[in-house]
This record gives sequence, structure tokens and C-alpha cells, in this order.
Amino acid sequence: MPIAKLTIELEIAHAQSLKDRRQVVRSMKDKLRHSFNLAIAELDEGLVWNRATLGIAAISSSNSYLTGQLHLIDQAAHRIAAALSAEITDSYAEILTE
Repeated sequence: MPIAKLTIELEIAHAQSLKDRRQVVRSMKDKLRHSFNLAIAELDEGLVWNRATLGIAAISSSNSYLTGQLHLIDQAAHRIAAALSAEITDSYAEILTE
């Protein structure tokens, strides 16, 4: 069964504290989780206030479905980041198969 993995690197230029960073990261995680059936987690330790790395995973029996989902999730993440005054500096996707 294929597993889709998407890693997003986020820059939060306006973050002046850990609270500002957490607000943006939590909002992005909640909105993506609400819109798509996926697992999402913060991958870094949170030592730097203006950057965050998110890991997203989805499972399906179809490679083509996962490819389409990764594209939609990436587009949604860019829209959400822009609405939160953040910027996605890098995102990379991978589909893991057995």
C-alpha cells in the first residue's frame, strides 16, 4: 500500500516569539487536517521562531490518487500560508511503495 509523504518548510517572518510561531503552525495544521484526511506533525524542535518544518502523510491504495492529493495539499498549504502572512520556502513530496 503506497504512502504519500509531503514535507513543508515554512518561514514566518513576522514571528517575534514562540507564541507567534505556534499560532501560525497550529492554524496551518488544523486547516489542512480539517480539509484533507491526513496526518500532520511538526518535525523540528521549534528553537527558531521564524521557521517551521511540517511533515504530512496520507495513505491510499492508489498511486495516482495520492499524487493528486499531494498536489492539492501543496496548493492548499500555499494558500493557507499566504493568509497567515507566512511563506513556504520549500516543499517536497515522495510516494513510498512496498
